[in-house]
Amino acid sequence: MKIAVLGFSGAGKSTLAARLGQALDLPVLHLDRVHWLPGWVEQEKGAELEQVGRFLDTHDRWVIDGNYLSLWGERRLEEADLILLLQFSRWTCLKRVIRRQRENRGRSRPSMTQGCPEKLDREFLCWILRDGRNAARREEYRGILARYPQKALRFASPRALEHWKKEWMEQKTGDAAARRPREEP
Repeated sequence: MKIAVLGFSGAGKSTLAARLGQALDLPVLHLDRVHWLPGWVEQEKGAELEQVGRFLDTHDRWVIDGNYLSLWGERRLEEADLILLLQFSRWTCLKRVIRRQRENRGRSRPSMTQGCPEKLDREFLCWILRDGRNAARREEYRGILARYPQKALRFASPRALEHWKKEWMEQKTGDAAARRPREEP
C-alpha cells in the first residue's frame, strides 16, 4: 500500500500520515523533514530530490505527507494506491496551527526536522490564510483529482475525513472483533 497525503498547511497531513503509517505498519516520510534543515534553513534541491528518490527506490510500501510536488511529485502520485487531499477551510487550518504551536512551543513537532521549533509568524499566517491556498494551488489539486479519479479523495472537513478514515481503517485492518456479534455468557 502506498498513500500520498497532500493538502493545505495546518490541515493535519503529518498527523494523518503518522496514524496511517502506525495502523498499517507502513514507513512514513514527512517531506517537511526533507525540506527543512535545523534553524529553518531550506535544504538544497538536489539533496531533497536524492533523499526522496532514495526513499521511493527502497520502499515498496509507504505513506508520504506533504505537497512539494517538485520532489518526485508525479512519481509519488503515479505510484500511490491512494491520494488523500485535505482541503479544509482556512479557519479550520488556522485553529489547528494555533493549537499545534501551543502544544509544541519552543520545540520541533514530531514530523519536523529537529532544530526547527514550532513558530507562528506573519509569513506563516499569510501562507495559511492566503498564499498557500491560492488559485494555482487549488487548480493543482483539481488537476490531481481529475487525473486520478479512481484513487484520489478530497476532504473538505475534518468530520468527513474522520468518517472515511474510520470505515476505511476497519476494512484495511480487518477489524473483525468490532463487527462480530457479542457472545452470550
